[in-house]
Amino acid sequence: MKKIFVVAVLTTLAIGTFATTDKDVHAEILKFESHIDHNGNYNYVYETSNSITAEEKGTGGKFAKGGYAYYSPEGELIQMAYEVDENGFHPKSEILPTPPPIPAAILRSLEYIRTHPQKDDH
Repeated sequence: MKKIFVVAVLTTLAIGTFATTDKDVHAEILKFESHIDHNGNYNYVYETSNSITAEEKGTGGKFAKGGYAYYSPEGELIQMAYEVDENGFHPKSEILPTPPPIPAAILRSLEYIRTHPQKDDH
């Protein structure tokens, strides 16, 4: 759970370093809810007056699912959703870079290799 909390805090701090305006300096917390039960299940949600929102729910140290949103200095809404599990942190957002498509020639080559396995000389 400590790792999840650290990720959430670092994300919030990172958001704050990118866009600091007068509105951001004087932002107020409009909503904050946080719950944890005896089984380690938790959830939190918050919203600020400068339009930063975040929420997360999970089981301490095992799983988490959440997201956050804020407006960039250019006025663009930035949204991020994520899941955390035994395989790591899995973010989903339109702002994340994506790899270019695999060229058709490479796809044909891979298909040829798959359908023509190499023969053993032994």
